[in-house]
Amino acid sequence: MNKEKSQLFETIYNDCYPMVLQMCLGYMKGDESLAYDLTQEVFINIWNALDKFKGKSSHKTWVYRITVNSCLQHIRKEKNKKQVPIDAVAHMIEDDNQEANTGENKSLYTAIGKLEEIDRLLIMMVLEGQDYDSISEIIGIKPTNVRVKIHRIKKRLKKILDHE
Repeated sequence: MNKEKSQLFETIYNDCYPMVLQMCLGYMKGDESLAYDLTQEVFINIWNALDKFKGKSSHKTWVYRITVNSCLQHIRKEKNKKQVPIDAVAHMIEDDNQEANTGENKSLYTAIGKLEEIDRLLIMMVLEGQDYDSISEIIGIKPTNVRVKIHRIKKRLKKILDHE
């Protein structure tokens, strides 16, 4: 079983890593360092839960659920920590990765980061290319509701991006 588990995990990792990283980038508001850490945490959670996978859904759907739950759990943990606003110490921090943090992707992820948790999840799945039925199954709402929510999220994102 251990060899089979390792092979299955390797397949899942190779198939799903880009999707998981993109989801984590959205949840971490484009912060690449946090996103990579969270991605690693997601795959640890996948490894630990691999024996519980029943095959009732596709591996990708299952990985989405674990990714979403891991991201939400991380966000909840962070909310409980005392944080100093970055603006308060910005003058002390020298950004070595300034070039990597510029551009359209950074502003998009920053805008996505301003959305509610469920809205971030939905738009990240859309960006990943998930169809509405898959999103509906993962989130647990009807496909028509998914369409309406995504339409509203896109309007909000456009408004956020236009004001920046």
